[in-house]
Amino acid sequence: MTGRSAHDGPMRWLSVGVSTEQDSHAAGTAAASQALAGRTAALLVVFATAHHDPVAVLAAINAVSGGAPLIGCSSSAVITASGPTNCGVVVTAIGGPGFSVATAGATGAASRQRKVGAEVARSAVSVEERPHQVLILLTDGLAQDQEEILSGAYDVVGASIPLVGGTASPDPVVRRTFHFHDNQVLTDAVVGATLASDGPLGIGLRHGWRKVGEPMIVTRSQNGQVYTLDDKPALDMYLGRLGAPAEAYSDPVAFDEFARTRPIGVRRRSGEEVRNVSSVEHLQEGWLRSSGEIPEGGLVWLMEGDEESVLDAATGACQASIDALDGAEPIGFLAFDCVSRSSLLGEGGTKIEVERLAQEAGGTPVAGFYTWGEIARTRGINGFHNQTLVILAVS
Repeated sequence: MTGRSAHDGPMRWLSVGVSTEQDSHAAGTAAASQALAGRTAALLVVFATAHHDPVAVLAAINAVSGGAPLIGCSSSAVITASGPTNCGVVVTAIGGPGFSVATAGATGAASRQRKVGAEVARSAVSVEERPHQVLILLTDGLAQDQEEILSGAYDVVGASIPLVGGTASPDPVVRRTFHFHDNQVLTDAVVGATLASDGPLGIGLRHGWRKVGEPMIVTRSQNGQVYTLDDKPALDMYLGRLGAPAEAYSDPVAFDEFARTRPIGVRRRSGEEVRNVSSVEHLQEGWLRSSGEIPEGGLVWLMEGDEESVLDAATGACQASIDALDGAEPIGFLAFDCVSRSSLLGEGGTKIEVERLAQEAGGTPVAGFYTWGEIARTRGINGFHNQTLVILAVS
């Protein structure tokens, strides 16, 4: 599946290869062969379901590509134009004239977040300058303080280069993550690719959640832990305003089921960011926990949605990324979709979401993975999101 460009001269291309082979080496070989079709790529982006042997997958891909620059990570499921699959390897290859790429990888995502983000972002220094740039970041979803990783990247590139990407998600049973960087398999890691392009690069994001009621002030919070909202216990305020069933106040399973489709919106200077409240380890204390920062003193909204509003976000995100190309024709798309959205959509709805993406792409290649957090910073300093769909369009 290959995208074609409207640029004059030699063709720029983005192509996707997919394999659902059980054998990891065979899956890597098949996906890479399909994506490359004998061509030389400027960049490969690889997503593999977490049950695969990452060493075998990477060795097979590099044998086919001849060692093209490469980044990638694990996921609970991968996204292809034909739909999501929880058993697969997807390889996106970008090539043709007018691309410059530098990749980087660093370990220590759980303990030195800001330094790791900065180390990976320094790849931007070595990229040949072109009119359009983006830093694709793949972080470890098991690490806390994801905003610190993005802050480290921002320390290096500032506002000059947008950030886009997502966090590696583990297999539900295996509970491990891994990353690919060129010829290395890394754990506890962040990897990134600075992609510079003669053609525009567009980022779009939508979440599909609606605000419920009046905003509240976060009167006490720290490191993603929210203790009070409007000076009252955060749990009671959250569940009470949303009309939660009685069991959600004391039963962690009932709370998790209820909260999965009712995130919190955080007001930022750059816009609204969605935060999940899926952690229930402090339920008895009346606290809320999020994998992202909910800053003390800030305004938040409770949010909810339905299947149609979340599905509409897929169309909206893809269209927003196309609009950001300023009239250039896209040659392909990378999608970073939160795995929590599938809790509302279910298997059938998740398939419809991917169908809508493919329809909006108009037959242009689409690939991606399901994250534990999404990255999209086009303005401001932050850019970490939950329960959101982020799209990168390449022209």
